[in-house]
Amino acid sequence: MLKSKLTHWPLQFIRPAGTSRGVMHMKNSWLLTLNNGTSEGYGEFSIIESLSPDWSSDYPKLLEKITDRINQGEKIEELIQEFASFPSIVFGLETALLDLQNGGKRLIFDTAFYSGKQQIPINGLIWMNDAETMYQSIQEKLKAGFDCIKLKIGAIEYEKELELLQFIRKSFSPEIIEIRVDANGAFSPKRAQEVLEDLADLQIHSIEQPIKQGQFEEMAKLCNQTPTPIALDEELIGINSRSEKEVLLDHIRPQYIILKPSLHGGIQGSNEWIDLAEKRKIGWWMTSALESNIGLNAIAQFASSFNTEMYQGLGTGSLYHNNIDSPLMVSKGHIYYDQQKDWSIPSDISFGSF
Repeated sequence: MLKSKLTHWPLQFIRPAGTSRGVMHMKNSWLLTLNNGTSEGYGEFSIIESLSPDWSSDYPKLLEKITDRINQGEKIEELIQEFASFPSIVFGLETALLDLQNGGKRLIFDTAFYSGKQQIPINGLIWMNDAETMYQSIQEKLKAGFDCIKLKIGAIEYEKELELLQFIRKSFSPEIIEIRVDANGAFSPKRAQEVLEDLADLQIHSIEQPIKQGQFEEMAKLCNQTPTPIALDEELIGINSRSEKEVLLDHIRPQYIILKPSLHGGIQGSNEWIDLAEKRKIGWWMTSALESNIGLNAIAQFASSFNTEMYQGLGTGSLYHNNIDSPLMVSKGHIYYDQQKDWSIPSDISFGSF
């Protein structure tokens, strides 16, 4: 009989992580262990409390109930369908089950990435901070070999942020360094139009979520007129049915969408978003939502199952003091899976030896 175990694993940031929604020092995460007697599969329930649609004060108790139901013999596939509107729960269940079904080897998708033969290009993320610290972070990323830089903007004085973007562009052409920015909904629609024009002058690749989600008419207008491509992120949260997704994409017509499986419906929900976007010639890329290496591994393998050369947002594995040691490695702006390296799963997560 399948056994399951839930472990609270609060992730501690090495450096405070700043966004327009505030500064994070810790992020809650729960790890699900499935054991069939011969192997174990791991999944992660990853939550950003200010953002995740399924977060509530009852969330930990809900996870405990789900774990109990698995131990009582309920099918995980049925639980996935029951909790379809809880993307973090769907993603944790999906990935733990796939890991277990594939032999408990942290194999989620059997791709060239998992076998160590493919590297995924990723962006170098610059967190919001004072201008001097952000400037230093930019230099570090460029020195480390990243040729796609993503900056969080909208928290400090905009003119300072613009100067940082000008610094990169002055030294590196768009052919050498791709620049993306993420506003996390920081601007008003009127201000956003001015920002979009500034970014176009610097040949910025795209801006994520320039205004807060839920302003459909304003966002549609911006996407229709923008000189800088717009990528929807938070706008997709809470949109679960295929028909709702079609209405949103057809009405707003963004240039890109960004998919975080633990926010956007897990693997099955993200697959649906990708299918609908590609039919409408809308570009996409995938990013993690500050998961530990358990979740990041699943997302990286998921992203590698598609034929895309877009830079992905998968470089968050080095954020935490207490991340789980894994074969995921980052070098020269790419993430890869080192088959020579083993996972180091802490004993309080595993059921123990077989």
